Amino acid sequence: MIKRYTPKDFKKMITSGQLASDLLDYIGTLVRPGISTEEIDRLAHKFTLNHGAKSAPLNYKGFPKSICTSINDVICHGIPSTKDILKDGDVVNIDVTVILKGYYADSSRMFKVGTVSKESSQLIEVCHNAMMSSINHLEPGMPISIVGKIIETIVKPYGYAIVEDFCGHGIGTTFHEDPQVVHYYDKAYDNIILEPGMIFTIEPMLNAGKIKHIFEDDGWTVRTADGKLSVQWEHTIGITEEGTVIFTENHNT
Repeated sequence: MIKRYTPKDFKKMITSGQLASDLLDYIGTLVRPGISTEEIDRLAHKFTLNHGAKSAPLNYKGFPKSICTSINDVICHGIPSTKDILKDGDVVNIDVTVILKGYYADSSRMFKVGTVSKESSQLIEVCHNAMMSSINHLEPGMPISIVGKIIETIVKPYGYAIVEDFCGHGIGTTFHEDPQVVHYYDKAYDNIILEPGMIFTIEPMLNAGKIKHIFEDDGWTVRTADGKLSVQWEHTIGITEEGTVIFTENHNT
């Protein structure tokens, strides 16, 4: 069942989303060659606690860390480690979900480590544009499948693969709710109609190479099977009478 949240809930989601945005801003000051993803996780966890919140990923279905750090060919759910030292030319997706006063806000960004290739920069930009274009297009009355249709329209001319096995999701007072939000067009989602009060994530993942992926032995880390680059962006959004609100953007500017 898809929950419908109230304007009061939306205000609380904005507060939680602002913290997620602030956390990613803070993480951005840490990303540099030579730092381990374990250290980023430690400091991100401390930041979250210091702001009166909790980290949703920590111990969720056994996930051992507070954030996900997915470097280069890691598609998603990379586990921070002392062994993963960022180096010049890397790109890393950092995915955070904070729980503030019972409301979950989920967001991720791509970070460039030092100087990265033009190919990496283009993949990052196309993914971000696809996410934002889909968000900005949404209005009540549209089928949720329009998200995937818009993303496909933007991505396909570049020849990138849209990851299909991981998708966006409803969120609010729990981490994962209905509906699922796929980032490619699937007519099965034509019958889910956007209504004011719906809250969900849009989080496209693009591979520079083929769509196929593999799991590492830890059961969490997902890599491209061909070893090529993968990127992702994510926002938590809500549907309003007028269109959308992006909870996890910076509301202080």
